[in-house]
Amino acid sequence: MAVESQTLFQLLDTNLLIKPLQGEWKWHSPLSAPFKVLGFPWLEKEKVYRRLPLTADHTLPEAVDKLADCTAGGQIRFRTDAPRVAIRVKLRGPASMNHMPATGQIGFDAYVGEPGQERYIGTSRMKPGERQYESMLFEGDKPDQLRTVSINFPLYQGVTEVRVGLPPEAVIEADEFPGSGGRLVFYGTSITQGGCASRPGLAYPQQIGRRLQREVINLGFSGSGKGEAEVAKVIRLIPNVDCFIVDYEANCTTELYGRTLETFLSLYREKQPLVPILVVSKIPYVKELVNGIARQERIARKRIAINLVRKLNQAGDDRVFFFDGNRLLGDRFDECTVDGVHPNDLGFTRIAESLIPVLSQILEHCSYNWIEERERV
Repeated sequence: MAVESQTLFQLLDTNLLIKPLQGEWKWHSPLSAPFKVLGFPWLEKEKVYRRLPLTADHTLPEAVDKLADCTAGGQIRFRTDAPRVAIRVKLRGPASMNHMPATGQIGFDAYVGEPGQERYIGTSRMKPGERQYESMLFEGDKPDQLRTVSINFPLYQGVTEVRVGLPPEAVIEADEFPGSGGRLVFYGTSITQGGCASRPGLAYPQQIGRRLQREVINLGFSGSGKGEAEVAKVIRLIPNVDCFIVDYEANCTTELYGRTLETFLSLYREKQPLVPILVVSKIPYVKELVNGIARQERIARKRIAINLVRKLNQAGDDRVFFFDGNRLLGDRFDECTVDGVHPNDLGFTRIAESLIPVLSQILEHCSYNWIEERERV
């Protein structure tokens, strides 16, 4: 019955058809020059599309270790005169979530344009249950000059192999992004990871990265952002960081959050004394409209963060900041989620638009030359 329904919908609307690729293609590994892959700090050493190292000095929690295979935040960048671009991918598994589109879980999406001016242009399409596929990202007229293409990796699945398809005659050059800017490192929950965005480029860290012209390291771990010391000791090894955004409260009880937050920040600060840190409290969940206890618990955890940031500031660390997550979605936060918890695309856009001015101010007022600092050390 499902197959018959799918066929009927495709007959009624040909935009729903998945069309096979036509024409000649040359398939390129993004691990080879002139392509650049961002978002995986250990990629150069380990050659694996993974957000944390395969082998760390500190044993990672099992859930975090598994979720590190999800490729949220990864990005392929290059310049080309190709009028059409495709993707060929092998995944660690199929799309399997019942409240998030497959295009967000296992899809790639593409943007064209120079840094700060990127425009969305296309998303990969796949059949239900597929673990590997090839798909057109976009096709059009041959441009008058080279244009920058950025392709975002899937949010909720691992990628074992990926190839970028271009016409054989296409010119390819390196893209210089992110220029002199460093990285934005986000640590948090499923919301940070991107659940339940309809496509990868709409996850709020990716939206912020585009606007602020920074490489994004997305360390959101679905249900598993719990502020473990072992995780902090790995994250603090990531170099060239312009700001560290900490947003893991939603995965914690009030007791756990109170017990871990100060240690987590202190461990990070031991190795990264100059990096600005922004602590973000959780967004309100829809159940708070009918559940006063849930609201009270959120407010109690928010006070923990506020008091800690104030304590660190008074002790002399003026590079730690707090942002109230209650302000991220606006008054009608109930319309900004898929399930009362995870943002829809409107929700992610509101989160990004709320944080961009704050992060811009932090980057402006707490700027330092990490290249110079690295060379000095």
